[in-house]
Amino acid sequence: METPGSQTSLHRANLERVVRAVRMAGSLTQAEIARSTGLSAATVSNIVRELKEGGTVEVTPTSAGGRRARSVSLSGDAGIVVGVDFGHTHLRVAVGNLAHQVIAEEAEPLDVDASSEEGFGRAQRLVERLIGATGIGQDKVIGVGLGVPGPIDVESGTLGSTSILPGWKGINPREELAGRLGVPVHVDNDANLGALGELVWGSGRGVRDLAYIKVADGVGAGLVIDGRIYRGPGGTAGEIGHITLDESGPVCRCGNRGCLETFTAARYVLPLLRPGHGPDLTMEGMVGLAQEGDPGCRRVVADIGRHIGSGVANLCNLLNPSRVVLGGPLAEAGELVLAPIRDSVSRYAIPSAARQLSVLPGALGGRAEVLGALALVLSEMGDSTLLESALPTKGPAFT
Repeated sequence: METPGSQTSLHRANLERVVRAVRMAGSLTQAEIARSTGLSAATVSNIVRELKEGGTVEVTPTSAGGRRARSVSLSGDAGIVVGVDFGHTHLRVAVGNLAHQVIAEEAEPLDVDASSEEGFGRAQRLVERLIGATGIGQDKVIGVGLGVPGPIDVESGTLGSTSILPGWKGINPREELAGRLGVPVHVDNDANLGALGELVWGSGRGVRDLAYIKVADGVGAGLVIDGRIYRGPGGTAGEIGHITLDESGPVCRCGNRGCLETFTAARYVLPLLRPGHGPDLTMEGMVGLAQEGDPGCRRVVADIGRHIGSGVANLCNLLNPSRVVLGGPLAEAGELVLAPIRDSVSRYAIPSAARQLSVLPGALGGRAEVLGALALVLSEMGDSTLLESALPTKGPAFT
């Protein structure tokens, strides 16, 4: 029997610490594992050797700081994870392994507002097609991460705002997709997944605290505190779009007046430009015209940046993140939108918080959310299953 505090228990805990560190990072050198886990270099070396012999990790030669090193990653045979992202106008699916490598990815147009039945049916077919294309059996799927464009109620598991997705009223996205695919499903809103994607693969790498701001048909933020997504007890943390900027401003869909969303989201700002730019103008089109020098579009992009900066200043004063990453189509505007954001932050944030903050465009573009869905599975899955195959000779001590 394994007893708390025993050598067997301690060894098991150290194995899990190493596997967890590698799982979250994708790959690490042994020196990096030692620094992130606090274990000695000798202990890490012995554990890596044990995990390699059990087939849980792969070790490849690399270099670090000009010196030879060994890179440790989870075995490609240990399993695969799937990410599903429902946007307002698209469905995107990615398949990845536990070494943080994307091995298949595809997107297709989808009006997600129309019907949840149609959306989940198409997601199921696309997931099954991509898994089949990889040549990997479905029994290797460890879990699925699912992103939806709205807040998830923590208690019920349903979408918290039916005004965003009226065709999904009463639907539990996790249960619906899990029932279709027969594997565990982890669900979160698109802003949280964008934050996870940028944290693991993009502009958030190397930091522990960040805010990911996404401006599209609505406005949301994914908050990372000490390396983990912060959702709040009700799952609505990060609803930056409903910070009040002007109590006499336009009525927001939430029922209040003058929310940040009413000054920045596509449904509010694009009508300002459509009389001169046509009824089909999109956020992407506005950004493209701004980059080409269109004065009206440049003005609206700058105004959006200043308003976002006011919301970011509030985040700085409350949470003091070290980095803000701007996602969505606005990120393509570069300094046209980032400079006004920084200007508002410098005006309204506490100086010490503003000085420590960097504001960057997202590095992943439209892939941020689906890669974040992959990262969600990697962060939520346990390490016990991975370890069982690595410890075939340990007998009943690990049962």
